[in-house]
Amino acid sequence: MIPQRWARQTLWLAACLAWLLPLHSVWAAEVTSKRPALIVGIAPHTSARALFESYQPLRLFLQDELQCEVRIVSAPDFEEFLYRALNGRYDMAITTGHQARLMQMDAGWIPLVTYQADFRIVLLKAKNGSRIANLSDLHGRRFITLGPGSLTALWSQQHLQERSITPSRLGFVSASDSLAELIVSGAADVGALSQAGVNQLPATLRDRLEIIERSPAFLGRTYILHPRLAGQYADLRSALDAFARSSSGQTYFQRSLLAGFRDVSPAELEVMEPYAKALRTLMAARLKSDVQAHGGTPSTEGIPHVAE
Repeated sequence: MIPQRWARQTLWLAACLAWLLPLHSVWAAEVTSKRPALIVGIAPHTSARALFESYQPLRLFLQDELQCEVRIVSAPDFEEFLYRALNGRYDMAITTGHQARLMQMDAGWIPLVTYQADFRIVLLKAKNGSRIANLSDLHGRRFITLGPGSLTALWSQQHLQERSITPSRLGFVSASDSLAELIVSGAADVGALSQAGVNQLPATLRDRLEIIERSPAFLGRTYILHPRLAGQYADLRSALDAFARSSSGQTYFQRSLLAGFRDVSPAELEVMEPYAKALRTLMAARLKSDVQAHGGTPSTEGIPHVAE
């Protein structure tokens, strides 16, 4: 039989533990909540709604794995996205290969991973009722692509110039689904999208499109880390690898046809340099236009330098 004094001490200890454990839980929650949020910027390659829905599994997984809030943000267009990245508005960015190259060379961003699936740009027409039999028929007709600073726009315009094809009208649309709808409706004769963008279209829309040409394989969407988070590189890479192994990650890769993550090689980043250079020139021209339109001299913080 337990002595009465020991029984009283045991009850007192149990009461103390019952009182302290909730306090410990509150303290742990406060510590977790005080960790700064991870801001993930995603290049606006499709509509904001589709973008946030697509990356929701990744956001939720990283939030649980890293024990901090994870926020998904974007921008109205590719150029504004790059301005914000260079101004340090994002902790991690998911963007195209040529933007990743510019961010690496001009601002010290650190590549994390890219997707295993090839990244190709495709030229599309409507499957039914189109007057386009092959790409040469685009001469004198209407062509649309993603924003001027996108790799899709830069490559497709270069490709048309090399083929001496001059559309009668060149238009830019910020979202893949909107661009596809314009082609199907007949508002444009040919459009350019990434193959990944086509894969993520609703099946009812994708089935009404026909690919007429494909680009070579390029470095695709790249996960890249702001240099201020260099000390967290290993943790973030580990979290991304864990996402790829998780059930939610495997479902994401199956649906998107992106196959998984892989390392980014220095060689494929170097291949992006001509497109990064074209992007620097384009953004410098945009800055000059903004100065002329509004007068004065706006801040050039985050604007890449263009050598004379």
